[in-house]
Amino acid sequence: MTTIRGDLIKLALNGKFDVIVHGCNCQCTMGAGIAKSIKLIFPEAYEADLITTKGDREKLGTISTATVERNGHSITIVNGYTQFNWRGSGVLVDYEAIRNVMAAVKLKYSGKRIGYPKIGAGLARGDWELIASIIRDELLGENHVLVEYERS
Repeated sequence: MTTIRGDLIKLALNGKFDVIVHGCNCQCTMGAGIAKSIKLIFPEAYEADLITTKGDREKLGTISTATVERNGHSITIVNGYTQFNWRGSGVLVDYEAIRNVMAAVKLKYSGKRIGYPKIGAGLARGDWELIASIIRDELLGENHVLVEYERS
């Protein structure tokens, strides 16, 4: 896992990544965190989320995707269903869901340049060290980059 500081969305728009992955809940909201920014900048990703069934626990560990053209670049946005709900106390992220999401990303996007934020470690209150370990295991051998948010 390579780590850089910056803005994942801006980096993708500038051609740094072919695929960006972010964590979503299963409620079709995309109303906070990076999901909210993705919803605004890539409404196609939100449309892909809306095609899924709201409140379906079976979505945990699955993905929905949208591929868009921006600034002469093709970018695939992966909505990874890593938590069931966005509210409640305690840890909201599902670690097994992260594992399954990343396995699906590797299966579908092997060989691509993949970027992601600290999925599940912000609003979902997950343990980043555990999440990072899962991502490293599942994306072993892939070109994947953690982008720690830094306003530009």
